[in-house]
Amino acid sequence: MGNYNFDQIIDRKNTDSLKFGVLKERFGRDDLIPLWVADMDFQSPKELVDAMVERSKNGIFGYPYVSNEYYQSICNWQWKQHQWKVSKEEISYLPGVVKGIAFAIDVFSEKGDQIIIQPPVYHPFRIITQLHDREVVTNPLLLEGDQYRMDFEGLEKLMTTKCKILLLSNPHNPGGRVWNRDELKKLAEICYKNKVLVISDEIHSDLVLFGNKHVPFATVSEEAELNSITLSAPSKTFNIAGLVTSYSIIKNKNLRERYHKYLVSNELNQGSIFAYLAIQIAYEKGEEWMNQLKKYIEENTKYVDQFLKSNCSKIKVIIPEASFLIWLDCRELKLSQKELNSFFIDKARLALNDGAMFGKEGTGFMRMNVGCPRSVLEVALKQLSDAVSQL
Repeated sequence: MGNYNFDQIIDRKNTDSLKFGVLKERFGRDDLIPLWVADMDFQSPKELVDAMVERSKNGIFGYPYVSNEYYQSICNWQWKQHQWKVSKEEISYLPGVVKGIAFAIDVFSEKGDQIIIQPPVYHPFRIITQLHDREVVTNPLLLEGDQYRMDFEGLEKLMTTKCKILLLSNPHNPGGRVWNRDELKKLAEICYKNKVLVISDEIHSDLVLFGNKHVPFATVSEEAELNSITLSAPSKTFNIAGLVTSYSIIKNKNLRERYHKYLVSNELNQGSIFAYLAIQIAYEKGEEWMNQLKKYIEENTKYVDQFLKSNCSKIKVIIPEASFLIWLDCRELKLSQKELNSFFIDKARLALNDGAMFGKEGTGFMRMNVGCPRSVLEVALKQLSDAVSQL
């Protein structure tokens, strides 16, 4: 258990990195500090990297099989981190969490059905729903003080027989809320009563911060367990999104059989030789790295908050309870969303996510990724404060 160096600058240029490689294409210029797409600029745990290298040494990359150790690593991790008892048959490999949502939409709804999202929320929830010719129904979150809460009254009002699925971001992206047991229980009750299946995206669940505790949706009540599909992955936690390491957990046997049949019949339940290994090693050997990472992210988050309070008080940080993504409230700058994006790109020379991509409720906000060395953040925030001073 060594000390991991999260201050190390690693050159990611010319590594086919989305975060660095498409700046010109996405933002119109390539001289920006990229603090947008949700991967981190930290090396994954050495134990995981070493296992990948070791697996490569014999130079044969034939068909893999799914080992019992793979399943056991997921069961052990869910129990140790979240006190959730999961069994092997409840798990299936997935080629991505968003793909898992798409598969659930295919299996459990028809064209023209309604799917509920709670914006501002991870934008593929809306995009995937629309691309499947389903109707997006929004139940916006309520921003009270400096945290979001769910609007249960609003949710009850919009329920119709056409509503088939609710997509839940748990913990929430981009707001960083860690939903508590009571909130999730209330949500489960409403959805169960109205025959609306909950798909819970729990990809950020391991990165809870500041003493918060993730609650897996399926654990809050019998209704939740019977009426949900959980999608997760070690990809955000251990910075391995490119290895495609997602999986589903489904407690309800009927739901599980329907979902698994779809995966198997389309050959969507098979991962690469590196995917299975990465999941297993991350979960078996990555806990200490993760714990040190979380402390580093907490310090980065506090640094951003203090810096903005001292130097750019018109931009406010909604302190995340989980993840390395910070939701910035820029409404006091009094800029239109187009002007706000242009300000960050052309004046501050930073690439952030446009808040409006998460729904119109994100207008006036930007999403900043602080999963980077502190020295990068220091330069980025200096550029931001210089830009604000010239407004």
